[in-house]
Amino acid sequence: MGALDGITVVALEHAIAAPLCTRQLADQGARVIKVERPGGGDFARGYDQRVRGLSSHFVWTNRGKQSLTLDLKHGQAQDVLSRLLARADVLVQNLAPGAAARLGLSHEALSPAHPRLIVCDISGYGDDPARPGPYRDKKAYDLLIQAESGFLSVTGSADAPAKAGCSIADIAAGMQAYGGVLTALIERGRTGRGQRVDISMLESMVEWMGFPLYYAFDGAEPPPRAGAAHATIYPYGPFDTGDGGRVMLGVQNEREWRAFCALVLRQPGLADDCRYQGNASRQAARDGLGAVLQTAFAGLTADELVARLDDAGIANARVNDMAQVWGHPQLAARRRWGEVDTPAGPVPTLRPPGLPHDMRWHSAPVPALGEHTDAILRELGFGDVDVDALRAAGAV
Repeated sequence: MGALDGITVVALEHAIAAPLCTRQLADQGARVIKVERPGGGDFARGYDQRVRGLSSHFVWTNRGKQSLTLDLKHGQAQDVLSRLLARADVLVQNLAPGAAARLGLSHEALSPAHPRLIVCDISGYGDDPARPGPYRDKKAYDLLIQAESGFLSVTGSADAPAKAGCSIADIAAGMQAYGGVLTALIERGRTGRGQRVDISMLESMVEWMGFPLYYAFDGAEPPPRAGAAHATIYPYGPFDTGDGGRVMLGVQNEREWRAFCALVLRQPGLADDCRYQGNASRQAARDGLGAVLQTAFAGLTADELVARLDDAGIANARVNDMAQVWGHPQLAARRRWGEVDTPAGPVPTLRPPGLPHDMRWHSAPVPALGEHTDAILRELGFGDVDVDALRAAGAV
C-alpha cells in the first residue's frame, strides 16, 4: 500500500506540468484517472516517437495512470464527469486559461456539491478571479516562462542566452502542484474540507530564481551569464583535460582552495598569491587563473584529475551524456532502475526518489489511449448499452 492508497485523482491534463504532478501522486499509490480527448488524447503523446514509437515526454510523466477518453465539450460528458467527481478526492487540471471554469469545473462551482474535493488549477500566470492580473489569459509554454521569469537572462553564454535542456518551468510548476495537493490533503484530514490550489508557472519559476533575484537586490548588477560555470564562484565549472575529457569541479572556501593548490595543481605556493586570495579576487581574475588551471589539467587525463580532486576532498563530477546517465554506476549500485510496462512493451524507469524505505513500489503501466474507458464507465454505473451509446455519439 502506498501513502496515498485510496485517494482518487481526476486529471484533466496535457503536456508536462499537470501530468508530472499526477504521476508523483500515482507513484505514492493514488489512483489517477487521466481524461483524454477521443482520437488524439494528450497532445504530448505526439511529441516524438523515441521510446519504441512512443513519446519520451509521455512515457516519463504518465506511468501508473488509467486513461479514460471523454470529449469534455460533448453534451453527454457532464454526466460522466459528475459521476467521476462524486468519487474523487482531487481534481487536477491545466486546460487553457478559463476553460475549466467555463465547463463548471472551478472549485467555486464544485465545492457545494463536493465539499471534500481538492481542486488544483495549473496555469501560466495564475487564475485567481479576485486578482486576475494582466497576464491571466495569456498562453504559456515552458520556454516562454523561462523567458518571462528571468531565467534566460542568467543562463547561457556572455554572447547569448540559452534555454534549459529540460522543461524546467513545467517541472517547477508540477512539483509545486504536487506539494500543494499533499498539503491540501493533510489539511482536509484536519478540517474535512477540500480547497483550491492555484499554481502559476511564472510564480513557480520565480521561486526557483531566488538566488539571482536576491543577488540583484535593490538595483544591483545581476549575475552574468557564464555558460556551464558558476556565475559568482571560481573555480567552479567545467575544465578540459588532456585526453579530451571534461570534469566539473567546485572550490567553495579558502580551506578547499589551499588543498586544491597543493594536492590537485601541485602548486602549493599559488594559495598565497595575493591575486587569488578570497573568492571575490579569484572571480575578478578568473581569465588569468583559468589559463593556469587549464595548463595544469592539460597534462592529466579525466580519471587522473578526478582522482586528485577526490584525494583533496574537492567536489567534482563528470560531464555525462544521456548514455552515461543510463549506465551510471551509482544509480546501478543503489538499484534505482525499475521497469514499467508501456503499450510498446517494458522499458526501464527511475524509481521515485524519496519514497519511504518501508514502502514497496511497484510501477503501474503507461496507459494506451482510452485503455480503461469501458471499465471506468461500467464502474460509474453505465451499462453495456450506455457505453456503446456514448461511443456511438462520440462522447468517449
